[in-house]
Amino acid sequence: MTRANAPVWALAVGQTLTYAGVYYAFPAILPDLLRETGWTAAELAAGPTLGFLVMAAFTPFTGRWVDRGWGGEMLTYTPILAALGVALLGWAPSLIWWLVIWALLGVVQATCLYETCFAFLTRRLGDDARLAITRVTLVAGFAGTLTFPLGALMAHHFGAQGALVGFALLILLGAVPVNAWAVRALRRMERAEAPRRNPPEPGALKDALRRPAFWGISAIFGLIWLNHGILLTFILMLFQDRGASATMATIAAACIGPSQVAGRLVLLVFASRLSNARASLWSLASVLAAGGILLVAGWLPALIFVFAMLQGAGAGLLSNLRPMLVADHLGRRGFGTISGAVAVSPILASAAAPSVGAALLGLGGPGLIYAAGLSMAAAAMALGLWILPNRQA
Repeated sequence: MTRANAPVWALAVGQTLTYAGVYYAFPAILPDLLRETGWTAAELAAGPTLGFLVMAAFTPFTGRWVDRGWGGEMLTYTPILAALGVALLGWAPSLIWWLVIWALLGVVQATCLYETCFAFLTRRLGDDARLAITRVTLVAGFAGTLTFPLGALMAHHFGAQGALVGFALLILLGAVPVNAWAVRALRRMERAEAPRRNPPEPGALKDALRRPAFWGISAIFGLIWLNHGILLTFILMLFQDRGASATMATIAAACIGPSQVAGRLVLLVFASRLSNARASLWSLASVLAAGGILLVAGWLPALIFVFAMLQGAGAGLLSNLRPMLVADHLGRRGFGTISGAVAVSPILASAAAPSVGAALLGLGGPGLIYAAGLSMAAAAMALGLWILPNRQA
C-alpha cells in the first residue's frame, strides 16, 4: 500500500473535482438557473433525473468492464466527455437540449465516478482497497465544500450558465490529468509486483441475487440516497425556509462536505474496533437524527448546522461503507459486477430525487419534504437492524 499512496491520493483529487463538476454543480447554482432560464424547478430537475436513470442502466455494464480490466481507461478518458457535457449545459438553448445533454452525461457518470473508482481500486489492490477507498472518500468529501461557494462566486460574476462552463474547465484541467497519472502509476506498480486481480467470475451476480443481503443492502442505500438527494437538491431553499439568510444557508450547505470527511476520519481511527455493519448502523442513526433536527430547525435556524453535520457524516460514511458491505455480505467473487448491480438502487434514487423533491414541494411545501426524508431514514434504519448484523459471506 505504501507505493500506492501517491496515486490513490491523486485519484482522490480527481474524484473530488469530477463530483464538483457533474454532481454538486446543479444544486449549487439551482437558484440562479431558475432566475436565468425561466424554467421551473421540476423542468430543471428533469435533467439530473434523466442523467441518473441512464447512469443506473449503464452501471452494471461498467462493473463488468472493470472486471475485464478497462477501469483505468474509463477513469482516464471519460472525464473529458464529462467536461464537454457540463460545458454544453451552459449553452443549452432549450429544455429539450438540456435533457439530451443530461442523458449523455448519465452515460459518462456511470464510467468515471465512485463505482468505477472503487471497483478499480478493489481489483488492483485487493485487501488494501479498504484503506485506499477511505482515503479517496476523505478527500472527495470536500467536493460539496468546494462547489457551493465556488458556484456562488462564478454565478455572481458569469451567470449560472457561465458557471457551468467554469465547472467544465475544473474537470478538464484538474481531474483528467491527475486521473491519467494515477492509473498509469497503479498499473506500473502491478507490473512490478505479482498481479492481485482476479478474472471475471461467471455466475457471481446470479448467485448474489439469491441472497436477501443483496436486496436488503440495495434497499437501504436506495432509501438513503433518495433522502440525501432530495435534501441536497433543494438544500438552499429548505435552509431559507427554516429561517436562514441566503449567506447562512450557503455556509451551512458547505459544511456537509467537511462533515463527511469528519465521519470518515472517525471510521479510519476506529477501523480496527468498529465492524463495517456497526459503523453502517451508526451512520443510519446519524441520518435519522439529522431528519429530526431539520424538522424542528424552524424554531432555531442555527440548527441547520447541526443537520449539516449529522447528514454529512452519516451519508458520507455510508458511501464509504457500501463497497465494504458488498464484500462482507456477498464476497469478492465478481466484485465489480455485483457492486455495479447493488449501485443501481442508489443511482435510481438519485435519479428520482430531484423530481420527487419537486413534486413533494409542489404538493405540500417544504414540510412534506421534511416528513418524507425522516420516513425514508427510519425505514432504512429498520432494514439495517434486520440485515446488516448477519454477515453471510
